[in-house]
Amino acid sequence: MQRILSTLCLALAAAGVAGGQTPPAPALTLTLEDALKRAHENAQQLLSADLAARIAHEDRVQTKAALLPAVTWLNGYVYTQPNGTDTGIFVANNGPHEYINMANVHADIYSPGKRADYQMAIAAEAVARAKVDIARRGLDATVVQNYYGMVVAQRKVANARRSLDEVRQFLDITQKQEAGGETAHSDVVKAMIQTDQRLRDLQDAQLNLDKARVGFAVFLFPDFRQDFAVVDDLDRETALPTFADTEGLAQKNNPDIRAAEANVNQESYGIKSARSGLLPTLSVDYFFGLDGLRYAIHDEFGNRQVGSSVVANLNVPVWNWGSVRSKMRQAEFRLQQAKVDLSLTQRQLLANLNSFYLEAQSARLQIASLKHSLDLSEESLKLTLLRYQAGEVTVLEVVDAQSTLIAARNAYDDGLSRYRLALAALQTLTGVF
Repeated sequence: MQRILSTLCLALAAAGVAGGQTPPAPALTLTLEDALKRAHENAQQLLSADLAARIAHEDRVQTKAALLPAVTWLNGYVYTQPNGTDTGIFVANNGPHEYINMANVHADIYSPGKRADYQMAIAAEAVARAKVDIARRGLDATVVQNYYGMVVAQRKVANARRSLDEVRQFLDITQKQEAGGETAHSDVVKAMIQTDQRLRDLQDAQLNLDKARVGFAVFLFPDFRQDFAVVDDLDRETALPTFADTEGLAQKNNPDIRAAEANVNQESYGIKSARSGLLPTLSVDYFFGLDGLRYAIHDEFGNRQVGSSVVANLNVPVWNWGSVRSKMRQAEFRLQQAKVDLSLTQRQLLANLNSFYLEAQSARLQIASLKHSLDLSEESLKLTLLRYQAGEVTVLEVVDAQSTLIAARNAYDDGLSRYRLALAALQTLTGVF
């Protein structure tokens, strides 16, 4: 029997190596903070949101610049075919040769549309910044899920190895008792079946760990690599704040609410931008330089050609076939939609907050119960083995105790992970607490 068992173990190990399933030795061990940092540097979704926020910031810079005076240096030369007159053939021109070299300062003294566009750009940037925070929190929750998925997978590999050692020990006991005539051969066969099953469980656990590593690597590295491991910190205590504290943090720090409020603000200024089509605009241009028939400071008569000029323009809209009114109604509809979205976001926040908090609270409370069940299962297996050796129980009771212990170990690890994932989901609403 021992020879068969050894041959089976060697065959399993050889199959894993030949199939390329055995991962390389970890060259890098990551903590959760390390994983989050790497994900922030490499995650495409977060990088895209950050670029969108930077683009929105540049829009704000441009709309603000449109409100400020602008200076332009004008240089030009106008040639007109002469015909014996002072102006030449084209009477609109000042002469056959006209030289322009001047500076122009342009300022919009009153432009309500540009001012409204600037406020809209500010609100649009706020929306984009809030979306960056939304993307970051969503990424953090995903990283936490993958991180602890890999931690639990590592633990289940260790659990499978422990279970394999336990059934091997039990197989040894049955073989010795069979040799002494104390048990039937059927007990040995049952122990061998359990050993085969535990070998398959170990193989499946290793496969799940490899798959978890592969999926997690996508978030962590710009190139694909698998030579890393994660630190097991599931046993570290993590406190759960009171519901009142989490509610206050959610109301204060939730990026979805910030984005919805900024969107309402943006659409409010959109109405002002549309209404500006009915209002007059006032602009002033100041010119200083040369605009003459000779490229010189003085003309042929000694008169100075360099000087200044001021032009003021007041543009008053009179008739536009109702297009401005239509734009105003359209902007009002957009504002109504933004307010509806804000109301829904606020209600959804409260619903998610209650749901996520109840999940975290339930997961935290069950940890102690799961640990107690694990301790009892370990004690039950020890006692059942002793009673089996004394001939008081059957092999089926030992197998049942072993199965119960395996389930209790995995359930405890899953419970610890469930609590961490519940905290991560809650922190997508509140921020880190």
